[in-house]
Amino acid sequence: MSTSDQKVLQYLNEARAMELSLVRVLQSQIAMAPRGSYREALERHLDETRGHAERVGHRAQELGHHGSPLTGAIGIVETVIGQVLALGKTPFDRLRGSGGEEKVLKNAKDACATEALEIASYTALERLARSAGDDTTAQLAQSIRSDEERMLARVLREIPKLTDAVVGADVKGESLYDVRTTGAADAFREAGDVARSKTTKTAASAKRTARQARKVPGVARAEGQVKGAVASEEDLAIARYDTLTAEEITAKLPELSQIDLAKIEAYERKNQNRTTILSRVTSLRSDEPWAGYDELTAAEVTAVLSEGDDDRANDVRSYERAHKNRAGVLKAAERELTNA
Repeated sequence: MSTSDQKVLQYLNEARAMELSLVRVLQSQIAMAPRGSYREALERHLDETRGHAERVGHRAQELGHHGSPLTGAIGIVETVIGQVLALGKTPFDRLRGSGGEEKVLKNAKDACATEALEIASYTALERLARSAGDDTTAQLAQSIRSDEERMLARVLREIPKLTDAVVGADVKGESLYDVRTTGAADAFREAGDVARSKTTKTAASAKRTARQARKVPGVARAEGQVKGAVASEEDLAIARYDTLTAEEITAKLPELSQIDLAKIEAYERKNQNRTTILSRVTSLRSDEPWAGYDELTAAEVTAVLSEGDDDRANDVRSYERAHKNRAGVLKAAERELTNA
């Protein structure tokens, strides 16, 4: 394989890793977004992103991705780099507002940054491929770049409306955000409809399937690990982290989200690598009851629980006891279980 072909393959591997990482990010953002044009755009782009990863992966195989140990090693290294490119931008999680409208707007702003990164990556891939005489890869990069440009334009059109929602909620006190209309809540509702339409035996199986569907496995962990690998002390959820003792840090860990726990684990392993902290993080790592749970207020969690679902209430009770231990949430979960 020529040097130019190896370089094209390297860029393809970066692009595929980026697309695969962004699938997880989009799933998480959809789970937080209420019904409407913005969520519809995210859902369409999730399908596009999966298609992009498949097309880029297929092209990499055509160029000899599995052709030699060297190209295999390049692929592994570039996959890691691609994940950092996709998720390792300066974390702004600690600046996010507490309201749902603010969270959705922040996610949209992050989406703009991500789309710009993808556009730049595919522009570079197209240019490189044309220089190498690889018109097939160049046309693929141009096609995907066009999709990303359309998505960026779409999200930019949504920003004013999402900003107006923040003004209404945080300035005028007229919140329009309802956690019961988010992607996660709709997934619960659809799964519940399936379960209720079956016999008792089939319903039990459907409930187990629904429990798994409510979660987006690995979203928080993947995002936190990548961000933690490039994070500084200021990016962590625990202030003055490097000056605290292991005992002081472990006392604060149960309050953290799965993303923040993963960030701290990656940061700790990279730096002091203290067994006490890493063991405690491991004991707290688990799937959220549903995607985006850690970002919700007690009132928002209670609103979802009010729809009535004993499996969901059980998940919330177990998770909440091990983490934030909010009295209002635990009381709501117990109430739903009593009424079940």
